[in-house]
Amino acid sequence: MRKLLNSELGRPTLEEYSESPKMPVVVVMDNVRSAQNVGSLFRTADAFGVEHIALCGITSTPPNREIHKTALGAELSVAWSYHPTTLECVEKLRSEGYRIIAVEQVEGATMLGSMTPERGVKYALVFGNEVEGVDQSVVDVVDGAIEIPQVGTKHSLNVSVSAGVVLWEMFRGLM
Repeated sequence: MRKLLNSELGRPTLEEYSESPKMPVVVVMDNVRSAQNVGSLFRTADAFGVEHIALCGITSTPPNREIHKTALGAELSVAWSYHPTTLECVEKLRSEGYRIIAVEQVEGATMLGSMTPERGVKYALVFGNEVEGVDQSVVDVVDGAIEIPQVGTKHSLNVSVSAGVVLWEMFRGLM
């Protein structure tokens, strides 16, 4: 077995990627503090062909050195927008026909392994602040919630790790 060289991976150019089909998923970042988490999420979104990232509230936006450090240029390939509040963003996405899903530990959440994404449905996945999670005012207006099962002593995962886990499951179900 031999590691493949980057030149052997057949990756698209930025132009080819921009024209390629995307997963019908918008990632909504609700007041994420760490620009490095934002960059990591851009890189994950690029890998799974996420349609768009919505950066809300205090979440850093490109161009930003800390975002670039972990995004490694993915901030140039994934479409993004900034919204002053997450609620404003969620209402806009709802008006565009997205099903709004919080990734959060809430009453009535669906465990990730039990969720099956539906083809033909557009999803907006809301990921929350590293300390507070998804704001309760946002949880109050979502269409549902996904929880990632955990068995350890900690009650949460890093927001960028959570996004990777959930986006992989969405990718498996939709692409």
